[in-house]
Amino acid sequence: MTNSTAAPTPTYRDLHRLMSLMTGDEKHGPAATSTLDALWVLYDRVLRVTPETVDAPGRDRFLLSKGHGPMAYYAVLAAHGFFDEELLAGFGSYDSPLGHHPDRLLVPGAEIGSGSLGHGLPLAVGAALGLRAQGLTGPHVWVLTGDAELDEGSNHEAIAYAGPAGLDQLHTVVIDNASASHGRPGGIAARFATAGWSVASVDGRDHEALYDAFTAPHPGQPRAVVARVPAKR
Repeated sequence: MTNSTAAPTPTYRDLHRLMSLMTGDEKHGPAATSTLDALWVLYDRVLRVTPETVDAPGRDRFLLSKGHGPMAYYAVLAAHGFFDEELLAGFGSYDSPLGHHPDRLLVPGAEIGSGSLGHGLPLAVGAALGLRAQGLTGPHVWVLTGDAELDEGSNHEAIAYAGPAGLDQLHTVVIDNASASHGRPGGIAARFATAGWSVASVDGRDHEALYDAFTAPHPGQPRAVVARVPAKR
């Protein structure tokens, strides 16, 4: 008889240890830590995707559009078993799959290669349209963006299209640390609401508030959650 010990269930506290393993040159530390709580709540309680279902047609899709400073993303993926945490120590090195921008061909669980701002939300719109065309109504598409990234014209078009198209499988999480160069009348939430999205604004460090906003029903509308995370001075 062989005794086996189940792997411990990951917790939020594990993330700080996992992030500390990534000691390579990282120029976007605040961009990483500002996403930590939203990413944790998504992967721990909301997204229906596991290391075993990364290629399953019925999985949820998560697209990291805010691809600068992906340390938090890598830590969350490692915590949930998408790859071995031993890879974290090589972060940013020449022969590591964990680059300063995620590469979908190298990082298990990554849906897109990202880092060039303005691409994730349009790609998420396309993913939602593709699921609709295939009659796959169960999977949800999630994309995490930054507030400054919304200045990109490609995002203007994606926001304007998704609402009238009724893409209710589409969910956008905007990390708002007031870093955008161009403000919008009424703020980010008003911008989405005007385009026909269901919108919520929450404290980006409050896990229960994030979970409630992520799981609120929004029939016939795409969903945008603005997670406020003040930049550290």
